[in-house]
Amino acid sequence: MKRVVLHLAPTRCTHGSAPAQLLVAPSRPALVDGAPMATVRDHLALTNLTPFALCRSPANPAVASATAAAGGVLTPQPCVPSTPSPWTQPGGAPSLDGVDALTDDATCACAWGGTVSLVAQPRGPSLDD
Repeated sequence: MKRVVLHLAPTRCTHGSAPAQLLVAPSRPALVDGAPMATVRDHLALTNLTPFALCRSPANPAVASATAAAGGVLTPQPCVPSTPSPWTQPGGAPSLDGVDALTDDATCACAWGGTVSLVAQPRGPSLDD
């Protein structure tokens, strides 16, 4: 059962060391239980996606440099998400001003090779309701 995603939804990255939060502008016109509803366009690093603590991706230039300096031992570095493309999600979703609402089955690609996904969020309403 798909659920729409709201402000402060927990997220995770396959290369991050800790969960983070999805931030949605408080001015968003669609509110659910008093919280702004996210759309597929809420993918901007540091604006919508907060850092995932440390990045472990060797494709991240900071990690690659630190790893090389450590003689090839993987050396995680502070995460700065690089998510230039909108979220993708299977199937349909309700639209908000012509933009698909974000659902809990969506993923977002990080340029450093990670996949950002949403952690279960009980607050969002079901699309089956």
